[in-house]
Amino acid sequence: MISTTRIAFASFIGTAIEFYDFYIYGLAVALVIGPVFFPNSDPAVQALNAFLTFGIAFIARPFGALLFGHFGDRVGRKTTLVASLLVMGISTMLIGVLPSYEMVGWVAPALLCLLRFGQGIGLGGEWGGAALLAAEYAPEGRRGWFGMFPQLGPPVGFLFAVGSFLLLANTLDDVQFREWGWRIPFLASAVLVVIGLYVRLKLAETPVFTKARQSHQPVKLPLAQLFAHHAKPLILGALLMVVCYALFYITTVFSLSYGVATLGIPRPQFLGMLCVAVLFMAAATPLAALGGDRYGRRPVLLIAGSAALLSGFLMEPMLGSGSPILITAFLSIELFLMGATFVPMGALLPELFPTAVRYTGAGAAYNLGGILGASLAPYIAQQLVQHGGLAWVGGYISAAAAISLVAALLIHETRDSDLA
Repeated sequence: MISTTRIAFASFIGTAIEFYDFYIYGLAVALVIGPVFFPNSDPAVQALNAFLTFGIAFIARPFGALLFGHFGDRVGRKTTLVASLLVMGISTMLIGVLPSYEMVGWVAPALLCLLRFGQGIGLGGEWGGAALLAAEYAPEGRRGWFGMFPQLGPPVGFLFAVGSFLLLANTLDDVQFREWGWRIPFLASAVLVVIGLYVRLKLAETPVFTKARQSHQPVKLPLAQLFAHHAKPLILGALLMVVCYALFYITTVFSLSYGVATLGIPRPQFLGMLCVAVLFMAAATPLAALGGDRYGRRPVLLIAGSAALLSGFLMEPMLGSGSPILITAFLSIELFLMGATFVPMGALLPELFPTAVRYTGAGAAYNLGGILGASLAPYIAQQLVQHGGLAWVGGYISAAAAISLVAALLIHETRDSDLA
C-alpha cells in the first residue's frame, strides 16, 4: 500500500510544477512578452496583444481536460498524469528558446501562440488527475484535507515563479532581462519536470479506479456519457470556478501590469508585494480544507464567495491609492479569498461525478471555469481600466463572485458522497 504522504506529495508536486510553468508565462506577459513578440505597436496595444496570447491557453485547457480525461477514465490516472506533465513541460521549455519578432518576424508570435496552446492542453489534463489522485486515495471523512494538496500547488508554483522573476529583476538590468533573462525561468522548468516525472512514475493506480475496472468495463466515450447524464454538475462546477480564476488573474497579471506601467511602482517592489500576498493564499488553504471537511463544501464557498463579492469595492481605493501598504493589503485580501474559494474544489469537483467519468468531468468543469473566469480577464480588465477606471475592474470581480455564489446555492452538498 502506498503511503498517504507519498500520495499527498505526488498530487502536490505535479500541480506545483505545472502551475509554475503556467504562471511564469503570466508574469512574462505583464513584463516582457509585448515588447519581444509585438514590438511594432504602442505600449497599450502591446499589452493587449500579450494578454490575448495569455488567454489562448485557457481556450486550450478544456480540450486538454477532455483528451486526458478520456484516457484517464479508460486507461488510468497514473499514465495520464505522466503524459500531461510531459506536454506542459516541453511546451514551456520551448517558449524559453523561441526567437523574437526582430529575428523571424510574424513566425515568432505564431509559434508563441502554438506553444501557449500546448501549455493549456497539458495543464488541462493535470489538475483533474491530481485531484482524483488525492480524493480517490483519501481516508473516509478527510477528502477535503487530501484534496487540499493539489490546491497547494498553485500558490507554491506561483511563489517559485514570482521568486524567479524577482531574483532576475535584482540581478539583471532591464536590457539584459528583455534580451535573455526572461527565458531562464522557462528553461529551468526542465529540472522541475524531471523531479515530477520521477515521483509520478513511482505511483500505483488509485484503489477506486482499480476496483471499478475489476467490476465493469470502462465507458467507451466518457465525454458522451458526461454530457448525456451529468451536464448539470458539469455546468455548475464550471460556474463555481469563475470567482477563483477572476480573483487570481486580475490580482496578479492585471495588477502587476497596472502597478508597474501606470502607477510607476518598480518591478522588483511589486513582485515582492505579490510574494507577500501569495502567502495569504497559502494560509487560506488548510483553513478552507478543514472547514470543508467539518461543515461541508457549500458553506465554505458561500462565505468566501460573499466576501469576494464585497472585495471588488476595495480595488479602486486600495490599488488605485499608489500606497505600497494599501496595495499589498489589497493583494493579500484577494489572494486569501482566492485560496478560500479554490481549495474546496479539490474535493467537490471529483465528488460530483461517478468513477467512470470522474477524470473527464472534474477536469472539464475546472477548465471550462477557466475560460469563463480567466481567459480574457486581464484583457477585459485592461479595457475596463482604460474606458471606465479601476472601479469597473472591481465590478468585474464582484460580478464573477456573484456568478459563483448562484452556482453554490444551486449545487448539492457532496461532503458525504461515496466515491466508490
